Amino acid sequence: MSVRLGYYPGCSQGSSAAEYDISTRACCKALDVELVDVPDWTCCGSTPAHTVDHHLAGALSARNLRQAEGAGLASVTTPCPSCLAALKTADLHLAEPAFRTEVERLLGGPAPGHVDCKSVLQVLYEQIGAEAVTAKVKKPLAGLRVAPYYGCLLSRPPALMAFDDPENPVSMDALLRACGAEIVDFAYKTECCGAAFGMPRLDVMTRLSARILGAAVEAGADCVAVACPLCQMNLDLRQGQVDSAAGRAASNLPVPYFTQLMALALGLSDADACLNKLVVPLEPALAKAAARAREAAAAKAAKEAAKKQSKPAAADAAKPEAEKEASCA
Repeated sequence: MSVRLGYYPGCSQGSSAAEYDISTRACCKALDVELVDVPDWTCCGSTPAHTVDHHLAGALSARNLRQAEGAGLASVTTPCPSCLAALKTADLHLAEPAFRTEVERLLGGPAPGHVDCKSVLQVLYEQIGAEAVTAKVKKPLAGLRVAPYYGCLLSRPPALMAFDDPENPVSMDALLRACGAEIVDFAYKTECCGAAFGMPRLDVMTRLSARILGAAVEAGADCVAVACPLCQMNLDLRQGQVDSAAGRAASNLPVPYFTQLMALALGLSDADACLNKLVVPLEPALAKAAARAREAAAAKAAKEAAKKQSKPAAADAAKPEAEKEASCA
């Protein structure tokens, strides 16, 4: 069943997180999700806006919701958790008369009605489903050990986001498992990476991100899958800084977006997966996973062959006893 949704890409997806946008659009198309760009969308304000003025932040997001509503888009999806939080927060507070009045003053016109907003992860998990994803997989991620990292916003605060478990989310786990990947036990899946503290307090960001990368390595992960542009930047682009600050050897841990891994499994093109945008390359991990999968397949084949050979031997051993019992009868 085809799904049609408004699409709010957000600022990062046109620049530092272009691979997230490209792989998202490609995966959605392959899974029969039609994405219609919100016309003339603008920045939602993200974290900087609401730290300065809640009404201004609300107006920035409300304008985008009004653009979606005007285009007949009752539901909007976005890949960015920060954008999603901004849109959902505005939508929630517009139900408050005083807040709505101030936002409409800033907009110079009416604010929108309710617009349903969801993350791309939520859409793929709830409206498409793991089973449908499995049916479309052409190149399973066999042997690839993945640590799904959700970050601190995708399912929090739970009353606002209303998606998955805020402490132990499983949606990304399910989608990547449907793609054939092995999901490692990863206790840091919702711990903060330091987010925008990478600018004013590099020490905070490196300390928090070091814990996440260290836990993933300890869990035996080949890579960390993410769903947030800022998380991806801290864990991938700044991985060298993080490891250096922690006084340890290089983690060499790839940090692809979950949609990039899905694009590989769905058999989409290299241009759709955009692996060349990663700072820590994924290709060595994929090669290791492929070798692991071949070894597992060979071991399984050998076990099955040995089992087949043992059946005739067991039958021959049991035959005299059966004949003896028949003669006694």
